[in-house]
Amino acid sequence: MLAVTVTDDKGKFVTGLEKKDFRILDEGRPQKILWLSHDPRQPTVIGFLVDTSSGIATRWATVKEVVKQMIWTLLLDDRNYTGYLISFGNTADLLVNTTSDADKLTDQIDRIKPGGGAALLDAVRRACVDRQLIPGEPYRPRRVLVVFGDGHDTASTQRLEQAVELAQQNFVTVYGVSTASYGFDNPDRGQLERLATETGGHVEYPLANPYGAIPGYLSQPSDAGNYAAPVGSGAYARAFAESIAKAVAAVQGEITMQYLLTYVPDIDQETRNRDKRRIKVEMPGLPGVKAVTRPYYYLSGTGSRVRRP
Repeated sequence: MLAVTVTDDKGKFVTGLEKKDFRILDEGRPQKILWLSHDPRQPTVIGFLVDTSSGIATRWATVKEVVKQMIWTLLLDDRNYTGYLISFGNTADLLVNTTSDADKLTDQIDRIKPGGGAALLDAVRRACVDRQLIPGEPYRPRRVLVVFGDGHDTASTQRLEQAVELAQQNFVTVYGVSTASYGFDNPDRGQLERLATETGGHVEYPLANPYGAIPGYLSQPSDAGNYAAPVGSGAYARAFAESIAKAVAAVQGEITMQYLLTYVPDIDQETRNRDKRRIKVEMPGLPGVKAVTRPYYYLSGTGSRVRRP
């Protein structure tokens, strides 16, 4: 099963497509699409992975509200959407197991006190193999991770390559909501980007420059914001709120507007021994329209490592 995001040349989601509009290439070989769905209520399990290291302590009040808003928005008070919460400080901890009750997750967020290292990659592993499944997994419903952090990792036993492979094997799409603040270098940005792009997701940066569009903006990093919107002012608060809302809407939109496609791989003799397989989705009759999905999958990836209910 593939989760596919389809956008036009302006970045807007394209709706109303049929199976005939898509072409799936498996190691370059065209495949027969068996099933397509574009239902925003398609059952989905979302793992919320939250950085609780000491590095986020000074920004925790802001980050906490971003996480809570994302949880309330994505779980939608809908039984088709379930979620779970994993924090990553010195260790990756499953704080709330799979549930459709958003308040269970947000109540736990309010209890978090950041401190220690960051075990991001161990959190990805735990999300893939150590939480309660719901009926239909691993093939349905969709599996999504939303990572709140800047990609920094100081405490994991997993390597980046292992975490990416495990996510691919378990049909997980990773989205990032970066907690990197405006005016500060983020040397670990590439790690979060790779987790997302190699599983078919992307990264949002709501705190990187929330007030760039404010009239009078000066592009000079400063803890106090900028001259047009100093910290504590109404303009500053409004700019942050709008930036956060856009990031939440972008992730929510992609998850709910995706197409789900299924096919049984028709594999030729030349490539049949490749366990890690390249995959591509094209829109041959729709110029200017782009389809994005995970670039690889594993023939052995069935999600069997995940703990059953």
